Amino acid sequence: MNTITHLVSLPKYLNSTLINTESWFIPIDILLLICLFLAILLDLLFLLIIFIDKTCHTIPMMFVANSCFACLSLTIIMFWTTIFTLQNDLKQISYEDSSCIFRGYMIYVTGGELFYAYLLQATYSYMTVVYHTRLFWQSVKFQLFLICLMWVSVFICILPHLLTHEIKYQVNDQICQMVLHLSVVAVYNIFYVYIIPMSGIMFIYLKLVRYVKEMNQHITPVNTLVRAQRELKMVYRIMILLLILLTMGVPFTIFVFMGFITEPPKYHLRIAYIFVRISLMFVMIVLFKFTDPVKNSIMKKITRRSNTVVAIIMT
Repeated sequence: MNTITHLVSLPKYLNSTLINTESWFIPIDILLLICLFLAILLDLLFLLIIFIDKTCHTIPMMFVANSCFACLSLTIIMFWTTIFTLQNDLKQISYEDSSCIFRGYMIYVTGGELFYAYLLQATYSYMTVVYHTRLFWQSVKFQLFLICLMWVSVFICILPHLLTHEIKYQVNDQICQMVLHLSVVAVYNIFYVYIIPMSGIMFIYLKLVRYVKEMNQHITPVNTLVRAQRELKMVYRIMILLLILLTMGVPFTIFVFMGFITEPPKYHLRIAYIFVRISLMFVMIVLFKFTDPVKNSIMKKITRRSNTVVAIIMT
């Protein structure tokens, strides 16, 4: 009876193997968990303000909320992945759990959703300036349709990563990701997830800059010019958010192209994802700074509380 009980209670790590871990693994894992946790809190606070404050219930803010939700989804998946990595590092084992491949798939999905959410937001800004008379294109129903289409299409377009079994457990990095080597899926991933949305946003920004310059050279109603400048400023801010992600993603980019030629160094994914995970917290901080309705809502609440405290003290 005792033997049967012992066999039933065998740990789930039975198929794991012991590995040597570096001294910097656990401190970095803990630091990343803290950064990701703070990013999740900022994401939730941002979405809560948009949901509660009626001044934020506009179509532009709907796109901002969509981008924020995509960032939140990516951050949660990264947080889940980092917890798994920390557990294995603490036990000094290599162990692929049943959700590892799914997490790897969702990293690519949510990363793609974030970039395409920015592209959709920039596209809306372009449409409101260049095609401001096409009211249907600016309607809530049409924009909600585009947002739903974006989420579904990214889930579908990332399926080749799963179907070709490119996502595998990387023992040294304790993460399920594509092996960095030259393949059709690897090139497809670079173009679909990164190059297409980033090129689209840059193209829209340059088109808007040219369009606003042409408006300044002609007699244009003040309201139309102000709206165009406001939307240009919005796309410019999206470019800055992208620049943060791209700058922090430089190590990852280097390792990707290195994998096309030779084998990347040991722990390359660990090193690359350190910068990617930290960048998510910076993106949310900058997003708070850039989003005036959310910033104004916070300032109103702070001012209201300060006035209440002063009134209580005075009485």
